[in-house]
Amino acid sequence: MSTAPEPTPAVAVENLSKVFKAGLGKRAFVAVRDLSLTVREGEVYGLIGPNGCGKSTTMKTVLGLLAPTRGRTAIFGRSSTEVASRQAVGFLPENPYFYKHLNGLETLLFYGRLCGLAGAELRDRAREMLSLTGLEDAADRRVAGYSKGMLQRLGLAQALLHRPRLVVLDEPTAGVDPAGSRKIRDLILGFREQGLTVLVTSHLLEQMQEVCDRVGIMAHGRMMREGRVDELIAVENQTELVLRDASPELLAGIRELVERDGRAALVRSGQPRTTLESLFLEATEEKP
Repeated sequence: MSTAPEPTPAVAVENLSKVFKAGLGKRAFVAVRDLSLTVREGEVYGLIGPNGCGKSTTMKTVLGLLAPTRGRTAIFGRSSTEVASRQAVGFLPENPYFYKHLNGLETLLFYGRLCGLAGAELRDRAREMLSLTGLEDAADRRVAGYSKGMLQRLGLAQALLHRPRLVVLDEPTAGVDPAGSRKIRDLILGFREQGLTVLVTSHLLEQMQEVCDRVGIMAHGRMMREGRVDELIAVENQTELVLRDASPELLAGIRELVERDGRAALVRSGQPRTTLESLFLEATEEKP
């Protein structure tokens, strides 16, 4: 009996290495070392690591902005070296740049035309994206007066204009206040509900723990840990029981006593959790 073929991943990185040549008499710098990862369609994948670990280099290679020294990267089965691979991608850099003399709506109309949109379709889509990102009241305000959080949300609106299948976000909440950060987090959760694939980097580990299905932790140019968030933060070889209305005597018992007791309810059973921050610190302190 034949099995169905594996679906084409949204992002595939296979044995990627990137070496930057140095000047005369200096050693070359290895930014990424034999890295492999897969982002499945429809999931939110977080790539995290300390500064200089290679995550930005990896992201730029996936986007076709850098050529790999060895290995390959692909988007929905197309090599990242092909310009056509980027048609399905919306990208928000860490510090998006917009023309300050334009207002929010004019900015989206400008970028929409670069994506091949025009006329009523473009204007309707721009208005829709301003509403989605909570900027409809600032549509006629010059971008020069936007806060950092508003600029990030405008960048998200611009990245979504052409209806991409993959959204790549580089530190989307960097420098954003808590309210703006939560709005961006909610938008990312909304992308998942819409079936969009999201590849995101961030140093705000608590937020990554909230929004990501899977994460990869990088250090020294290598992948140190990777997997589902709930599995990665589970503490091995430990089990916890959370009881409601339990007597002191019952706390000294074992599971069988709980099941026979009748006064207590077993609320949750499983492995206690660490935090993504603790796992990150542990993983990045390991020797490559």
